[in-house]
Amino acid sequence: MSRGGSAPLQRPPEGYRVRSMVEADYPQIEAICAAVYSTERPYTDEELATHHRLFPEGQFVAEHEDSGDVAGVHFSLMLNLAHYHVDDSWDVLTASGLFTDHDPQGHTLYGAELMVAPRHQHHGLAKVLTNATRDLVRAKGLWRMAGGSRMPGYAQHLAEIEPQTYIERVRSGEIVDPVLTAHLHDGWDVVAPIRGYLPHDDESAGWAAIIQWINPSCPPPPEFDLSKLPRRG
Repeated sequence: MSRGGSAPLQRPPEGYRVRSMVEADYPQIEAICAAVYSTERPYTDEELATHHRLFPEGQFVAEHEDSGDVAGVHFSLMLNLAHYHVDDSWDVLTASGLFTDHDPQGHTLYGAELMVAPRHQHHGLAKVLTNATRDLVRAKGLWRMAGGSRMPGYAQHLAEIEPQTYIERVRSGEIVDPVLTAHLHDGWDVVAPIRGYLPHDDESAGWAAIIQWINPSCPPPPEFDLSKLPRRG
């Protein structure tokens, strides 16, 4: 997979459309969050309203047109990652889910959340939502998009291999991870494994992969390479 590569742009599947989040979506989004992340606290109305107030164009919804149901979401904010550590947690990077650290002058679009309602999965909605965020990166002339990928297959291999080896085997196709494999197929590159990205992610044994997609039209200067950011402590 080449640096800056991306899966071909994909239109929403028949019967779905991608649009901006609105207030009426909040209850359904909270229900999706509860279903997808059973060990995490769902988003609140206050958090979703803050996302919308601070960066409305970065909050995407996939809607099932016949029912009007929210089928999936992709939330993002802009950050200057020079102000962070490469292994900072989701809570740090999102101001505990409020996005109050959104920086309109930041060069990186940070993908804070991508989730699809269980009954709408397997329709390609995650890829469509990802492409919507990449269009935003291009439109704003940002350097890249970054995020954290869960590795929910890693707990099964914890006693055998280190996280970096696990990532390399997923990348080669030797191991299929339910989340990281999909991200790699969608054109993301892995920067580094980190521990403690999500506090209750037992399936990933507490590990995640920092991933990025480089805007081929506006790549970051070498000194802003994410792999060169300091680690905590």
